[in-house]
Amino acid sequence: MTTAEAAGPAAPSDVAALRERTVRLARLGRADDCAGAWLRPGVATEENLRWLDRAAWQAMDGRDFTAAGELGRLFALVRWRGGADPDGRPAVPPEELPPLPVPHLSVPKLRHDVEQFRHLRARGVLGAGYDTVVAAYEAIAERLTAEGRFGQVPMTPADAAAVGHVYNRLVHLGTAPRLDRALGDGWDRRAVEESYLADRCGIVVIDDLLSPRALDSLRAFCLESTVWSANRYAHGRLGAFFRDGFNCPLLLQIAEELADALPRVIGDRYPLRQLWAFKNGPDLPRSGHTHADFAAVNVNFWITPTEANLDPGSGGLVVHRADAPPDWDFDTYNGRPDVIGSYLASHGVDAIRVPYRANRAVLFNSDLFHGTDGVRFRPGYENHRINITLLYGEREDDVDHRNPQRDLAAGSRAGGVTASWRSAAFGRARR
Repeated sequence: MTTAEAAGPAAPSDVAALRERTVRLARLGRADDCAGAWLRPGVATEENLRWLDRAAWQAMDGRDFTAAGELGRLFALVRWRGGADPDGRPAVPPEELPPLPVPHLSVPKLRHDVEQFRHLRARGVLGAGYDTVVAAYEAIAERLTAEGRFGQVPMTPADAAAVGHVYNRLVHLGTAPRLDRALGDGWDRRAVEESYLADRCGIVVIDDLLSPRALDSLRAFCLESTVWSANRYAHGRLGAFFRDGFNCPLLLQIAEELADALPRVIGDRYPLRQLWAFKNGPDLPRSGHTHADFAAVNVNFWITPTEANLDPGSGGLVVHRADAPPDWDFDTYNGRPDVIGSYLASHGVDAIRVPYRANRAVLFNSDLFHGTDGVRFRPGYENHRINITLLYGEREDDVDHRNPQRDLAAGSRAGGVTASWRSAAFGRARR
């Protein structure tokens, strides 16, 4: 930050000029050049941050993936910045920190962060002072465990004083730059499109999705970046979202290359609408949180080493051959597993079970109900199951699988789950 940038509050005309300069630099991949200006007093207001957030999504909608990534990253760095020095001590008064993205504590989140801080300490990313932060996290987790409170609980003033300057903040954001190519060479793009379009519901599996370099780089980004802020999910699952820091040039390159590689399935007609990742603990019951999404096409892929999975026949995804009914609202088809379960049972819907493999993707019609299969992974920080989701287009704009009232019985087998995703269901012609 220059002396001029730190001198005082910015005038409205300065803010307008900063917005224009930010977009210009973002298109060049240099949004960090104006990060200091965004931290001036009076600049990072809620109104200006909403503008920055909106600008990122508008760039994504226009397929300017470089600008989208740069603007989204800048938003996250300004909005969710931490208040710690390199040794983990509070560096600014608490009142000067922006509000937390998720202000609630949870035992799984605290324990995850302890593992992550130790991972970063072992690599020299964080200083020895973070050992004090780790100790504070462990003390809070032990207290909540003794009280039997494992889910979300409000952060007390004492907790905030101990860890509020780092908890759920961007303590560290890893780097994963663009590569010469992100997608792997071992899968046939045209065959994938043919399989997806020929399937009545729209499901196909892709192995070796990413190049080895891309897989390694993306995995390192996910291990290092303190972006796992969403802790509202059952069984200790943690979420990371684009606007909260789950954003790097490589991720946007993967999204761009997929759209270009599959022009008849994604192409220009379905812009990237959202991307996120989820991280699991060692165990998760089968079909946790069965739901549908708002998009036209989902790409769900996995990056944790295959060796971490203790059950080679499971750990992946269960995709039901049934759409979310068109009259259901988002809260129902995405957040009511009880209603969804009754609906699927009453219709005797067939499902395809895709076992977990590292670098495997499931490309499917986003309107289909789906959920994580049973998870049994090895303990240890680097063994947490990580899945990444890219969502393209809107469900109502799907032109390939747009008949939500299709005859469910034609694809049913008394409500059973097929023994393998390599089932005859992939060969059925779309009606």
